[in-house]
Amino acid sequence: MGNRLKMFADVMAFHQEVSGSCILCSVRFPDREQIKFLVDFGLYFTKESDREGYIKKNSELSFNPEDISFVLVTHGHADHIGRLPYLVRSGFTGTIYATHATKKILPFSLNDSVKILKEKFNREHKKSIYSTSDIYQTMDQVCGVDFYKKIEITQNIAVTFIENAHIIGASMILVEITYPDEEPITLFFSGDYGTRNDFFDVDEIPEAIRQKRISTFICESTYGTTSRDDEEVGLFKELLLNEVENGKNNIIIPVLALGRAQQILYELKKLQDSNDLSTELPIFFDGKLAQKYTRVYLDENEGFIKKEMKDFLPKNLTWVYKEERMRLLENKSRKIIVTTSGMGNHGAAKTYIPYFCDNANSSLIFTCFLPDGTVGAKLFNAEKGEKISVFGLMKEKNSDVYQTPEFSSHARSEDIIELLQKFSELKSVLVNHGEEDVKESFASKVFDVVETKSVGILNRDYVFRIGAYGVDKTIPTKFSRY
Repeated sequence: MGNRLKMFADVMAFHQEVSGSCILCSVRFPDREQIKFLVDFGLYFTKESDREGYIKKNSELSFNPEDISFVLVTHGHADHIGRLPYLVRSGFTGTIYATHATKKILPFSLNDSVKILKEKFNREHKKSIYSTSDIYQTMDQVCGVDFYKKIEITQNIAVTFIENAHIIGASMILVEITYPDEEPITLFFSGDYGTRNDFFDVDEIPEAIRQKRISTFICESTYGTTSRDDEEVGLFKELLLNEVENGKNNIIIPVLALGRAQQILYELKKLQDSNDLSTELPIFFDGKLAQKYTRVYLDENEGFIKKEMKDFLPKNLTWVYKEERMRLLENKSRKIIVTTSGMGNHGAAKTYIPYFCDNANSSLIFTCFLPDGTVGAKLFNAEKGEKISVFGLMKEKNSDVYQTPEFSSHARSEDIIELLQKFSELKSVLVNHGEEDVKESFASKVFDVVETKSVGILNRDYVFRIGAYGVDKTIPTKFSRY
């Protein structure tokens, strides 16, 4: 390490932990030409009480957008794409590359993000970082691409999008940097990585890619300390059926709009098909964004999910719209309500949670990870009978509140290790996208069990200078850690 390189790629992350995903890559060629590109540019999420931090993090631009040549998008979740219109508004004029499915869902995600941003910024009497018109301009700059088709972005940079089971459209991305008489630099980005999906099949990574010399593999570590044995498969079924058997009148199931909503609807259908759940019990589905995504799944003209999975909706399902919510609240009959948002902070859940959380004849079953500071975490951690503030209203927690992580679309520790071990010539690994202690723990495991020259932790602290044969050196950054 430390030799002077004629060609290199400097890689750093502007996100310290999970949300706000943004990786900046700056490539320097032997003729001194420099090309900068981003992998993702997402929204930061903070605790509900940290309004100042939310404004600061999402408003930050620590580089000149006009200097960015192109952007690569791994998938359509807001924490990976939610600030793209801000980038465009601030002067980025290049192309945004994403798979066709991701391009299809981008407008839905961005239009939801712009509403949340406006609400958050207005509360602090500040102007939001972008508007709806910026979304239109952003979409004009998005180029939809096929999986496994190498795209020559510049004379010296080619990218290949590789299937990933995280959500529809999700990809891993191979970046190949070449120059005459120089050894190529190859960067491989896992994005948010998933191993299986009920709605579509994922091909094995082609052998030609697995046998390439990978200069640096940038891998996620969201569940880097979680084992497959920790998944508690079947917990959702057990919780739901117990609450039904116990005669609960209202069972509220908060879901993430993309991926989780559709999965939970399918789980309910399977319970009906196995006669574990009566088709007489009405199921209501609320959340404008989740409904839009579900229509994409159902669209016969789109090939994003398997044909045999088009019939994934449970029987006795009613789609609920905003103007009908009050009637549903007043409906005293037994029911299941599937609603956004998954952590309870946004969407229709802002109506249902305050209404039902103090009702002993109601249950809430959260189906995703609940970070500290979210409404879901506050409810889950509170004791029965404890008084808590929910969206500004004091409530006594009388409902039963559960949480199951079994449906996470993120790979577990063993899965990511197995992914890394698929590559025969892996020169270095940078651990990305995880809580700080998780990244450090997972990086230690990678260091112990994966055959590679070096392992680093990607965050705001260091720039990693990458040559053809891995990390050449690290350079401290001037950026704060927040």
